Amino acid sequence: MQKTNHINSINPAQILGQDEKHLYYVSERVAIHQAMKNAFDAMVYAAKDHNIELTIASGFRSFDRQLMLWNNKFSGKTPIKDSAGNIVTSAELSPLELMHSILLYSALPGASRHHWGCDIDVYAPNLLAQGYQLQLEPWEYSEQGPLAKLSAWLIQHAHKFGFYFPYANFQGGVAKEPWHISYLPLAQQYQQAFDIDLLAQTLSRSCILGKSVIIENLDDIAKRYINNVCAAPTNVILAKDLEY
Repeated sequence: MQKTNHINSINPAQILGQDEKHLYYVSERVAIHQAMKNAFDAMVYAAKDHNIELTIASGFRSFDRQLMLWNNKFSGKTPIKDSAGNIVTSAELSPLELMHSILLYSALPGASRHHWGCDIDVYAPNLLAQGYQLQLEPWEYSEQGPLAKLSAWLIQHAHKFGFYFPYANFQGGVAKEPWHISYLPLAQQYQQAFDIDLLAQTLSRSCILGKSVIIENLDDIAKRYINNVCAAPTNVILAKDLEY
């Protein structure tokens, strides 16, 4: 298996979602990387000027949490959707086809960018109708969707605070995710520190469903889903210690 360059300063447990010492809890349920807090707070404050309540739907996600999400989908307990929002009939799929169907929207445990704490899914509750249940589907962020205003604002302003869209477009791996933003000054370090051998060892010791087909295809998974993210625009602010 091929490795990326390893950055020694990053704790491998953080890459895998097995360490929470680097986190700041925004609420009881939502945590982000401590070094991202100032940038995110500044972006939230700026969004308020445009009547947008920028809110985190999902922040840090542990290895165990990601494992549960994966196993629920692989076992059929949780529905799997395609890029059009249609439910996939998982019982008709081979283990390999099932794996790829899940990877369209759900990362392998140990390989999720949410493990790092610098990647978040965002929405704006004040733009949604009362009682509306957020789906985190592309149409909600389209020009006709309820979160169109948030999406347009993020595209125009997120880069000023160091954020970009790693899944801005579908590139043959993970589906387009207009709700997923990443804090580049941290994310680029974690992405470079990713170690596929470490991931393989961790998954081999886990109770993940579909283990054999995953391990057999891990190099392809890394190429197609883990490392295959959109390039960050050149105007994204890279400085880690900006004062807002």
